Amino acid sequence: MKGSKVSSNPSRWESSAPIRYPDPDVIVLDPRFRHLVLPMAAIERIATGFRFTEGPAWYGDGRYLLFSDIPNDALLRWDEITGAVATLRHPAGFPDGNTRDRQGRLVTCELGSRTLTRTEHDGTVTVLASSFQNTRLTGPNDVVVASDGSIWFSDNGAGIRGNYLGDKAPKEMPYRVYRLDPRSGALAIAVDDMERPNGLAFSPDEKKLYVVDTPDGPRSTRVYDVEGDKAVDGRLFFDGKGYADGIRVDTEGNVWAAFSGGEGEDGVAIFAPDGTLIGRILLPERCANLCFGGRKRNRLFMTASQSVYALYVEAIGVAGG
Repeated sequence: MKGSKVSSNPSRWESSAPIRYPDPDVIVLDPRFRHLVLPMAAIERIATGFRFTEGPAWYGDGRYLLFSDIPNDALLRWDEITGAVATLRHPAGFPDGNTRDRQGRLVTCELGSRTLTRTEHDGTVTVLASSFQNTRLTGPNDVVVASDGSIWFSDNGAGIRGNYLGDKAPKEMPYRVYRLDPRSGALAIAVDDMERPNGLAFSPDEKKLYVVDTPDGPRSTRVYDVEGDKAVDGRLFFDGKGYADGIRVDTEGNVWAAFSGGEGEDGVAIFAPDGTLIGRILLPERCANLCFGGRKRNRLFMTASQSVYALYVEAIGVAGG
């Protein structure tokens, strides 16, 4: 993959020094990305001082961003109006991926408790899934909600491989992607041909499901056809230097991937529906996840290691992620 070094001016991230427009760390690699870039918008570091941030979820009704700090076992809230950060829940089951269902309730992947939970409107927490065929889940990692209310989540054991992101424990079953039926609560295996499924997102028409695979070896992102409660006919969407983690899709079908790979790779990589890398948003930290938010769903929020970043774009994120 082509890339460019992140801004060589460290004061950009260490102070409130202005940045020249257009932002040099927003890079157009293909003409298809150009119309999604705002020449008078720059990347902002909106919060910092965490251990490892993940799972951004936007609350337009309250104008705040909810996100996880996994090692600190906390769910946090950044207020768009004041810029203040507050702790919503601690302990929180070592939360990882978050999203909202079609009723606006928070759905959270908990690596420590190894459960998928829903926070009701009154603040109570409901366990949606904790086991499959009488065996405990290895640890839900990331989650999306389809328009029919079904919840699709990856279960990849990130919390049982050590004590930093959860509680070390033996692996008892394969890592998979599951679909939770909104009416019966039953789990079905949606994807079972990956070593360690991670981020996932639907295409705008929900006919395709993109899933990231992050094993110890070479990592890739695959695209599947959605047929009922399964994702079938998986094929390569992209691979190469660096790798994706959380992913989201805009209304044009472009895939926005939280990306890791070192200098010139860390940040966000944007792929056209045909898998071509069309743009980059470079950050000084590896990016773990992202979501669209703001009043028009055109503000990209990026959880990246110890900080959270934001950038206004012309893309609009699809619902459900």
